[in-house]
Amino acid sequence: MSAATSVGPVVPAVPGARRRSRGRWNAPLVAGLILFGLIVLCALCAPLLTSYDPIKQDLTNAFLEPGSKGHLLGTDSLGRDVLARLLYGARVDLQVGVLAVISPFVIGSLIGLIAGWFGGWLDAIVGRVVDMVIAFPFLVLVIALVFAMGPGTTSIYTAITLVGWVAYCRIVRGQVLVAKEQEYAMAARASGLPTWRILIRHLLPNVLLQAVVFTMSDIVLTLLAIVTLGFLGLGVPPPTPDWGTMIQEGQQFILDKWYMSTIPGLAVVLTGLALALIADGIVEKANR
Repeated sequence: MSAATSVGPVVPAVPGARRRSRGRWNAPLVAGLILFGLIVLCALCAPLLTSYDPIKQDLTNAFLEPGSKGHLLGTDSLGRDVLARLLYGARVDLQVGVLAVISPFVIGSLIGLIAGWFGGWLDAIVGRVVDMVIAFPFLVLVIALVFAMGPGTTSIYTAITLVGWVAYCRIVRGQVLVAKEQEYAMAARASGLPTWRILIRHLLPNVLLQAVVFTMSDIVLTLLAIVTLGFLGLGVPPPTPDWGTMIQEGQQFILDKWYMSTIPGLAVVLTGLALALIADGIVEKANR
């Protein structure tokens, strides 16, 4: 049998097949964005979804079961509406959780970019600092710093920035070490462009993807840290509603009034799930 006849039948290419495969729905990303969007929308529309004041006490209506007397999710030990505290607490936790990630992302990415590009003694110093910070568990170090500085949003922002930048630094530095040996980076250097322009315009857009993906997971870690701080009494000062404080206040009544701790706990889980789906969707989209 000749070589020509041994080859199987040629399947003609279907026009647009590759285009359709690339354009298919990214299910994790869409699901994550929808879920997270609903959570954010509920937080923003809190005054429209409930008419109760989240900090107003009504001891005559304490421990009402869900659905009693117009309280959809019941009331807590001080007669405060659980739904109102949940929605307004989402505003606080999501705001702090998202804003607290911005500074570590920017600072860590810039330090990692510079250290990875120049290398040498600068890279060695940055590496030792990163190793020292990362040797301690993230949550333990954040709790210790907030305890030393005192409760409040300013302390939370500062503590998370001091601890969280190292993760972004390691990610971006590793990407830079690979990217600076690529042809486009070497061509930019050979063309005589200024270093800042090579770093900002050519290198940074190509090394940030992993850091952006990690941001979604980092918001989850930050949110858990905020909830933990609130549970320990080191978070947002009362009477401002906070999911961690709600869980802490309801734990002593968990057997009889399960909803007081379970509902804010479920809110934390759903928010973490939404952000995890977004991260998975970004990775899937980037790998196509």
